[in-house]
Amino acid sequence: MRYVSLDLETTGGNFERHQILELAAVVEDTKHLLPLAELPSFRRVVRHPEYVGSAGALALNARLLEELARKEPNPELCMPEELLPQLREFLLAQGFKTDKKNCVTFTIAGKNVAVFDVPFLRRLPGYGTLVRTEPATLDPAAFYLNWHKDTRLPTMQICKARAKFEDDTVAHEALADALDVVRLLRPFYMVK
Repeated sequence: MRYVSLDLETTGGNFERHQILELAAVVEDTKHLLPLAELPSFRRVVRHPEYVGSAGALALNARLLEELARKEPNPELCMPEELLPQLREFLLAQGFKTDKKNCVTFTIAGKNVAVFDVPFLRRLPGYGTLVRTEPATLDPAAFYLNWHKDTRLPTMQICKARAKFEDDTVAHEALADALDVVRLLRPFYMVK
């Protein structure tokens, strides 16, 4: 099975009001595992004419805002309307196919991806025509849930601690977090 671990950094949690600042995607093929550093990856920072956000999200993503404010050329910079066409080209280059309507459809993985990331993606130009995610999603929280003690799904930090990662902090950097999702899922399909 192939899936795309995808993570967003945004200006806040309201997909109708806030904006995507960064998108990263990592392609994992569960039958042909590569070292994490060799996985095909895609990263873009997204420039908007102006930004609307919550103080907490803007502070958390200050490094992204600094990157977006720089004047020098940045090959990872795009406008919102360019994001999904560029993601589509990346997925096609990785061997993903189009459906009968010429849309690239893929299985998406990520922490809270179904309720957080996907609603932001759906608001982008080209979602549903250029690319779209399968209805079912992979969230590592389900794999690290303690059914006897937990009262809610574990956070990314708790998942990393339960997986016995050396460092259980969450980077809040899209590519690092997308790679962490792959690391969290791998024990459940790696051949031993």
